[in-house]
Amino acid sequence: MPKLTVTTRGQVTFRKEVLQHLGIKPGDKIDLDLLPDGRGVIKAARPAGSIAGFVGLLTGRTRKVASIEEINEAATQAWAGRE
Repeated sequence: MPKLTVTTRGQVTFRKEVLQHLGIKPGDKIDLDLLPDGRGVIKAARPAGSIAGFVGLLTGRTRKVASIEEINEAATQAWAGRE
């Protein structure tokens, strides 16, 4: 288990192999969850997705623009197990 040293300023430097294991690159953020028993859990901070990002994934995939009625009907059919 890698050991870290705390500086007089309260800072810690993570070793390269720890950062690689966590998938953290320079400029990335780290999440730290403090647990009640004095432990902490660190992990790479991942940006939360947004609806704008999701819609952006669909841009240019089709030329057809569906109406809300068509979307609702397609959803109803899919929930009923029909396509």
